[in-house]
Amino acid sequence: MSQIFHRHTNIYSRVSIIALLVFGGALGAGLAALNWSSYNTNQDNFVDQPIQFSHKHHVGGEGFDCRYCHTSVEESAFANIPPTKTCMNCHSQIWATAPILEPVRASFRDNTPLKWTRVHDLPDFVYFNHSIHVKKGVGCATCHGRIDEMPLVYQKSTLMMQWCIDCHRNPAPNLRPRSEVFNMAWTRPSDDPGLGERLVKEYNIAPVGQLTNCSTCHR
Repeated sequence: MSQIFHRHTNIYSRVSIIALLVFGGALGAGLAALNWSSYNTNQDNFVDQPIQFSHKHHVGGEGFDCRYCHTSVEESAFANIPPTKTCMNCHSQIWATAPILEPVRASFRDNTPLKWTRVHDLPDFVYFNHSIHVKKGVGCATCHGRIDEMPLVYQKSTLMMQWCIDCHRNPAPNLRPRSEVFNMAWTRPSDDPGLGERLVKEYNIAPVGQLTNCSTCHR
């Protein structure tokens, strides 16, 4: 019987398999890169707001404490978005007729809340509690970045599960004294390398097994 396939067919088949594996690997790497990119995570992307509120001016320049606007951050799972009345405490007297602030005045006048867009918006299946992190010595800047240097707020971290898990596996480097939680400029003292480990014990941080348990964040 004559040969059906050319003798080079074996070479072609091997090359095809290798090409398929290379293509699959490249496709997987591309999808992984897309998954971690700002296109998917929104990291470093600015978000349009009804008023382009400057944290750099209010926090960095005027020295506002986070808790003046986000009043529930120490007691609640949510760091509340301030009502318009909070804005008007100052702006009924300062820049009271500035055109840029007309949406604020209209909101207060009509008793209609401003429709702010969440910048750090976790999926509904993720449970995050601000108060527990504050009580355990996790600074605002650890997750949100240097808000006091942002003219417009953007998401500094990926907020992906791996980012959270990395901290839950080793929380010590991200802890600070409770008195410094709202201090944006705080830096870890170079002459106290064991600070984080001491705070883990002092603040009764849960063991890694509990911190990385699925039910801790997915309830």
